[in-house]
Amino acid sequence: MTEAFNKEELKARRRSLRKNMPIAEVILWSKLKNKQILGERFLRQYSVNQYVLDFYCPRLKLVIEVDGDSHFMPGAQEQDKARQEHIEAFGIRFLRFTNEDVCKNVDGVCQTVYSAVDELRKR
Repeated sequence: MTEAFNKEELKARRRSLRKNMPIAEVILWSKLKNKQILGERFLRQYSVNQYVLDFYCPRLKLVIEVDGDSHFMPGAQEQDKARQEHIEAFGIRFLRFTNEDVCKNVDGVCQTVYSAVDELRKR
């Protein structure tokens, strides 16, 4: 199953996405990096099969997605649902926030992440 994760052919894409993160992702990354949430390590732009995740905690199998405007275009929600179901088939859990959530209420977002991490650590 490990061949599904961080495929070599997506390496350039992951690198490009890391270099060109939207401001909301930059803000959230500043709160996730360096094990700031209960000592858990988050990675950015991690891939599962053909999908690149915004942030991923491998130990807890937790994804954090930050959805920008393109996620609210016609048809995008169906694509997001199919993508999420595919990734959840690996036992991975999701948290979703909008760019606006992160930019206007990063403390609330971080509290939600903290609560989810705390809950997953108890399992």
